Amino acid sequence: MTLRDTVRQIVDGTDTFAGRAFDWSLLALILWSIATFTVETIPDLENATVRFLWYSEVVITALFTVEYAVRIWIAERTWRYVFSFNGLIDLVAVAPFYITLMMGLGAMDLRAARAFRLFRVLQLLKIRRYDRAVARFRRAWVIAREEMVLYLLLTVIMLFLSATGIYYFENAAQPEVFKSIPHSLWWALATLTTVGYGDVYPITVGGRIFTFFVLMVGLGIVAGPAGLIASALAQARREEADRG
Repeated sequence: MTLRDTVRQIVDGTDTFAGRAFDWSLLALILWSIATFTVETIPDLENATVRFLWYSEVVITALFTVEYAVRIWIAERTWRYVFSFNGLIDLVAVAPFYITLMMGLGAMDLRAARAFRLFRVLQLLKIRRYDRAVARFRRAWVIAREEMVLYLLLTVIMLFLSATGIYYFENAAQPEVFKSIPHSLWWALATLTTVGYGDVYPITVGGRIFTFFVLMVGLGIVAGPAGLIASALAQARREEADRG
């Protein structure tokens, strides 16, 4: 086996210890990157914290850049990978950092898009079998688990991106309300779940248009899982009746 084949087995495979360790390390790196980016938007951070976050981002971007280069190297068809869905996601993980540097600090930071890299580690989320006492619920989960995991992941991503979007639209107009992305998460949660308490709301035209689209997405996020669970439980009950 060549070095390239060995590296490919580690990077693309999950059936070895090294492959699983690589995937879990990648997941930890993605989550850490998102966490540091979110903390950066909090106002009045100490200089030491700002420096720590900056160096963290430099290290994270360097590791992502190396990983992207490695994936290009091990790809059987380089250009097919580069222009594939996963390839574009990997590019988005590193490009915003360099774009921000070239355009200056005033440019909108696009690192929030790294949340989409979580799609690459979905294979880590394998659910173990339950006991027979909850066999019906286990069967319902088996029927709908792929859709449910996808809905959960999309909900987390949409929650984060909604908070990021409204922060950029409303921060200048309402700096006390939308102080940072963490402060904007309350609005994102209330809007995506269509609760709409009304205590925090956009006042700019861009923010209101953005809110409209978030509400439309929220309707599907709330209704989708409920329908999937009900349908899966009904199918599990029918299968149980057929066996009985």
